[in-house]
Order: sequence, then C-alpha cells, then structure tokens
Amino acid sequence: MAEIHPTAVVSADAKLGTGVAVGPHAVVEGGVTVGDGTRIMAGACICAGTTLGRENEVHMHAVLGHVPQDVHFEGGETFLEIGDRNVIREMVTIHRGTQEGSTTRIGSGCMLMACSHVAHNCVVGDGVILANGALLGGHAEVGEKAFVSGNVVVHQFERVGRLAMVAGGARVTRDVPPFCLVEGDGRLRNLNRIGLRRAGMTPETVAALGRAYRVLFLGSDAPDAAARRLLSGDEVPPEVREMAEFVLASKRGLCRPKGPRRRRPEGAS
Repeated sequence: MAEIHPTAVVSADAKLGTGVAVGPHAVVEGGVTVGDGTRIMAGACICAGTTLGRENEVHMHAVLGHVPQDVHFEGGETFLEIGDRNVIREMVTIHRGTQEGSTTRIGSGCMLMACSHVAHNCVVGDGVILANGALLGGHAEVGEKAFVSGNVVVHQFERVGRLAMVAGGARVTRDVPPFCLVEGDGRLRNLNRIGLRRAGMTPETVAALGRAYRVLFLGSDAPDAAARRLLSGDEVPPEVREMAEFVLASKRGLCRPKGPRRRRPEGAS
C-alpha cells in the first residue's frame, strides 16, 4: 500500500506499487507507473507516460516525463522509462520522447545530481552519474558507469562511451570514446585510469587499453583505419574491441587530443 501525503495530487489512473511514498504537494499524473519502494519527495512532478522502477528516490521539485523542449513535438503519446534504485536529486528535469511512440530511457543505479537535465529520446546506461547542472541534448547516449561532471553540455545526438569521464564545464560536440577522459575544452586527455581502476579493471586490461588509445588517437592513421587494424589482430581483448567498434560506429566524429597526430616515419609498416 502506498503512503500519500494529504496535500499530494495523485491521479486515480496512476499505478503505485507497494511501499511507495508520495510527499507533500507532489503530483503524479494519470498514465504513470511507480515501482515498489520508490519515494517521491515534496513538490516533485511525475508526468503522464512515465514508468519508474523499484526503490528510486525522486527528490524535491524534480520533473520527470514532461513534454519535450522540441519544436518538432506534435503532442503525440511518448514515454519515459526509468529503471531501479536511481537517485534523482532536486530540480532534475527528464523529458519524454518527441516522435509518436518514442521513449527516453534511464537505466538503473544512476545518480542525477541537482539541476541536471536529460532531454527527449536520450539513453542513459546503468550506473551513470550526471553531476550538478550537467545537460544532455536530445538523442544523446551515455554508456554504463560514465561520469559527466558539473555544468557539462553534451550536444544532441552525441555519445559518451562506457566508463568515460567528462571534466567539469566541458562542451561535448563529438563522441567521447569509452574508457577515456575528456578535458574541459572537449579534448581527449588520456584514459580514465582512476575510473577504470575503481571499476575493478585489471592492470593488464588497462595496459592493453593504453596501447589501443595510442594507436587510435596518437598514431599516424585516421582513427577508423586504426580501429580496423586493431580489430584485425589475434585475440583482441573485449575492452579494446569495444573501443575500436565505438570508433567505427561514430557518425558525428570523435573527441581528439590536442595537437597534431604523429606522422609515421618513411618506410614504416
């Protein structure tokens, strides 16, 4: 049975699981599903088309599933799906999809800090952290356990790879490869070594990724050619394969290091 504060407004058409708590002045519209043990705090608004999983924390004045800030939105039925055990802090905004039947998706175990924003049709993987004021443009994708620091702006349609880290205040206008660190000016710095170590990655795997990083981004070949060369090798580690395949799948270009790429010496193979 749900615990609903007397001042909350909960539609009779909303579906609330066991142990759900809805705080003062919160609003839960019709067409919303809230999983067991989820807590919706004071002033939060959960809009039509939103599905929340189990044991989420929705803090004060967050707005989930409101209509997208997109001039192409024509008012059709669209959705927001949020997994389990997420922490969604004060004044976070997450908008539902734009095109009829489309969905914005948030995984499980994420932390979205105060005033962060996830636009329409984004896909955010499990364990992602968006720090205060981070902004994801429409259709952006953020891979599992990536860390997007405070006041970062990710342009629409860009991708941030798994276990990547984007430093505070960065403008991300190109894809961020998995396992990498991007500086505040949007340039690749190196591997996200601290994040990889915290994720339990072995020293051997980190070393293999370091070699792949140098081939992909510091060598003389273009990244796509370097990626194909890496994938043609024998016994390619899965993380190296993931990085190379991410490069090949990029449609909007990749974040790159500062300075020119090294030139291959004459006669080098």
